[in-house]
Amino acid sequence: MQTIEVLKQALSSLDPTQQQQLLVAGSSVAVLLTCYYWVYQGRKTKRIPIGDGWWGAGEKPQSEDEKVFPFQVQTSDEEIQDLYDRIDRTRYTEPLKDTGFQYGFNSTYLKKVVSHWRHQFNWKKQIAILNKYPQFKTNIEGLDVHFIHVRPPHREGQRVLPLMLVHGWPGSVYEFYRILPLLTNSLDSLAFEVICPSIPGYGFSEAPHKQGFDTLAAARVFHKLMERLGFSDYYLQGGDWGAIITTNMAQMKPECVKGLHLNMLTNKMRGFGVLFSILIGRYLPWLVGFTREDVRRLFGSVGFMERNFYDIIRETGYLHIQGTKPDSAGCGVNDSPVGLAAYILEKFSTWTDFNNRDLEDGGLERKFTLDDLLTNIMIYWTTGSIVSSMRFYKENLKTNIDNRLDNHTGVYVPTGLAAFPDEVRHVPQSWARNRFRNIYSYSYMPRGGHFAAFEEPQLLADDLLQFVKKVEKL
Repeated sequence: MQTIEVLKQALSSLDPTQQQQLLVAGSSVAVLLTCYYWVYQGRKTKRIPIGDGWWGAGEKPQSEDEKVFPFQVQTSDEEIQDLYDRIDRTRYTEPLKDTGFQYGFNSTYLKKVVSHWRHQFNWKKQIAILNKYPQFKTNIEGLDVHFIHVRPPHREGQRVLPLMLVHGWPGSVYEFYRILPLLTNSLDSLAFEVICPSIPGYGFSEAPHKQGFDTLAAARVFHKLMERLGFSDYYLQGGDWGAIITTNMAQMKPECVKGLHLNMLTNKMRGFGVLFSILIGRYLPWLVGFTREDVRRLFGSVGFMERNFYDIIRETGYLHIQGTKPDSAGCGVNDSPVGLAAYILEKFSTWTDFNNRDLEDGGLERKFTLDDLLTNIMIYWTTGSIVSSMRFYKENLKTNIDNRLDNHTGVYVPTGLAAFPDEVRHVPQSWARNRFRNIYSYSYMPRGGHFAAFEEPQLLADDLLQFVKKVEKL
């Protein structure tokens, strides 16, 4: 289609009042460019080549062992005593007065957390909770990949669909322990058979032995996992890295992905269309596809730059470290359990609600119990996986991310988007459409932040169920 024809089509789709307001909003050149952005978003490839890889130690063998074997979390008295010895030798630094969590994890509250860890937390009891769901490992591309596999109880007339849930950093599969019974033991007409893999290098999945393991490699490994388990089509759900990995899976093998549900949305914060919508969206939201809720979340009382630029800079120092020199910082938190807890739990505070930075206890116990938080810490500590999890940032950010094929590939499978109000950044549906071309549902969630499955399992489960019902036409 010729550019001028596209522009004519865009303008003719507006009623006379809208055309007049559009012309008032900016110069005719800006208007034409904006219309062009809306209607003609460029020719983009519709799938990513699946490829292959080998991340194990040594050379790739002639054939892979495809056996799936049971796995259970274990511990020993020696492991627990070593933890206690290290905790007892911790050196603390007193916090500055009235800083809350603005400087990071407040050491006054940290002493309370560590005291609970040392004297009340029962790792053996938490292991029994971890082992209540069936867990397995299987070797894919040279790595022993850990996963939870939960089948729903048989109910007459209930339809069962396969679903993969993928976590992010600094989380683990334990994030899903609250939502699993809601998805698998549902009394609804629909239930899920759920597979929760640990990303290689996280927790109980073996870490890659070679450079280059990024979200595309993880997506391929997880497709192979589902194929090995006998699934030819399935639903996907993810947040944080899990959102990017599952999106890559949808781009890689769309014929296998019945639907994609995300609770973290990403988009490029540049381009004329985005700039134009930021400039006029607060005043003419309908013109750029914003709702009143989009305006409230994007601009709020502090303005767009404070909420979407300065706040993001304040909260992404970890990303720059892990995306450049993860092993340097990693060696410290891998050696100190208290350092590891402070480094990780600070994210569970701030990413749940930015306002928690003003609180001495970081608001951690508003949404979580200390036992739940420390169980996630113990998964990293006992597996020694914090450094390999941090390296995942380096592998994904060491080259220009704009040149990656997945950033030039649309997502065409049915997509459901759950926008939680306290997520690190809000992405309106009008922006999300630039990447996700088949949005079935977009929900403004009433509460919750970055760790949706951990914070608000019922809300996330309900939204996921309603999305799948739309796709299945139930």
